[in-house]
Amino acid sequence: MTVLDAAPTGSAVPAVRGQGLVPVFVSLKLTLLRNGLRQSSGRRAAYVASLVVTLLLAAGQLIGLIALRGSPHAETLVVLLSALLALGWAVMPLFFPSGDETLDPSRLAMLPLRPGPLIKALLVASLIGIGPLFTLVLALGSVIAVAHGAAAVVSGVIAVPLTLLVCVALARSVATANIRLLTSRKGRDLAVLSGLVIGVGIQFVNLGAQSLSRAGGLSSLEPVADVVRWLPPASALGAVGSASEGAYGTAVAQVLVSLLALGVLMGLWQRSLVKLMTAPDGSTIAAAEPSAERSGGDRSGLHALLPEGRTGTVMQRSLRYVVRDPKTKASWVTALAIGLIVPVLNAVQGVGSVYFACFAAGMLGMQMYNQFGQDTSAFWMVALSVSSARDAYLELRARALALLLITLPYTVLVTVVTAAVVGDWAALPGVMGLSFALLGAMLATGALASALFPYSIPQDGAFKNVAPGQAGLAWISLFGGMVAAAVLSAPVIALTIWLHGADHHGLLWLLLPVGAVYGTFISWLGVRLAAPRTADRLPEILAAVSKG
Repeated sequence: MTVLDAAPTGSAVPAVRGQGLVPVFVSLKLTLLRNGLRQSSGRRAAYVASLVVTLLLAAGQLIGLIALRGSPHAETLVVLLSALLALGWAVMPLFFPSGDETLDPSRLAMLPLRPGPLIKALLVASLIGIGPLFTLVLALGSVIAVAHGAAAVVSGVIAVPLTLLVCVALARSVATANIRLLTSRKGRDLAVLSGLVIGVGIQFVNLGAQSLSRAGGLSSLEPVADVVRWLPPASALGAVGSASEGAYGTAVAQVLVSLLALGVLMGLWQRSLVKLMTAPDGSTIAAAEPSAERSGGDRSGLHALLPEGRTGTVMQRSLRYVVRDPKTKASWVTALAIGLIVPVLNAVQGVGSVYFACFAAGMLGMQMYNQFGQDTSAFWMVALSVSSARDAYLELRARALALLLITLPYTVLVTVVTAAVVGDWAALPGVMGLSFALLGAMLATGALASALFPYSIPQDGAFKNVAPGQAGLAWISLFGGMVAAAVLSAPVIALTIWLHGADHHGLLWLLLPVGAVYGTFISWLGVRLAAPRTADRLPEILAAVSKG
């Protein structure tokens, strides 16, 4: 249900003229919420569960902030917490644009509404929801934690709604400025990658918490808080602390900073809204322009370096999947990010070894598994071009080569960076050789798993990567393949252990050529063995990847 569907008919314009836009838009927001919950019991359950979890988190935050009252570091924590909250409001609309249908103001483009009253009504309507409720409780707890004296209480009465309004206006201005991105394929890509961003963010938060505990607690963050307390909306809550200390001039200035920020955000929001409702959508113009890619003549850039024939065509198709398909892109970006974060963060914390760099080869090698699943039902076009084991071999080899274009330089990069952070350059050749051997084993087992255990990747959900009934196939393909890859890498692993155990550190450089040659051979052998099985099982593979 859209905003226009929820609008009352017949007397809509007279009603707006008589009572203003604010109550109308509040009523529309409540109608959207109520009708959305009526659509399915699953949606109601998800909303109730989200509400309960949010209330529990808000209650915990409130109790914790009240308990912090009187602590010498209370203001530091409150200021930094409000800054993180504002950051969350700024980025969440980019990752979850479908979470609130009213984030799309283009639905109102055909209504005779002026931008000024419209953004005020949208701002008030935006205060209805789980996010604003959590923000309100957090701001209230922050004021209770730092307010001492009548002047601070007065500042707190101003700071709580001001913080909430700045956060909501920030989210609205960001969403309106990027609404065409959010409703496009790139916007859906952002939603798919949101889990990665959250996961990476958690890793950095964990690292920051460990560094903070070693540095002596919140006192080490006071210089940062001294700067952040002048940034909106943290400045509004910082004003409460300033008023508690008797710095009334500073408190007034901090409140004015947040008020100024609110005015600027409202102005930017109105400007983006006017542009959105009056400017044509450039996507239709771009669609009418001739494209070399549509005509099949695109041989520029990297594609010009690819070989001719079937190998180059398959490599180009695989690389385009990485760039264009949301699920494939999410998988690759996750592997690239985690493959670098795990070894580097362990090295930074002083608990890692340069051999942690092999984790990158393992993460990227997993992209070879379920090669045909990413084609989904379009695999039938590939199947039509495979009439023999030779055709299947060329198909699998080209896919492996496309993967190596990314994985080989990236593996070298991660290994060099990890060695630089750890400071163990002597182990660099051995680790790189071991990584190459592991990568070759992953390519070999991935090709075989793609032929023997294919499964479909649904396209309808950002976090749904296996079709119903195929979870067993996915587990066998991934975990069985990784165990087999570890077994295949055993000769190079055993050689590495023997060289270290026998104190032949001067010969560790031999692992580089040995690992490179062994990885090349084992990947070639795996593709050769997988080719006839792929050609023989084309109907089964097509049925499996087309499911769901």
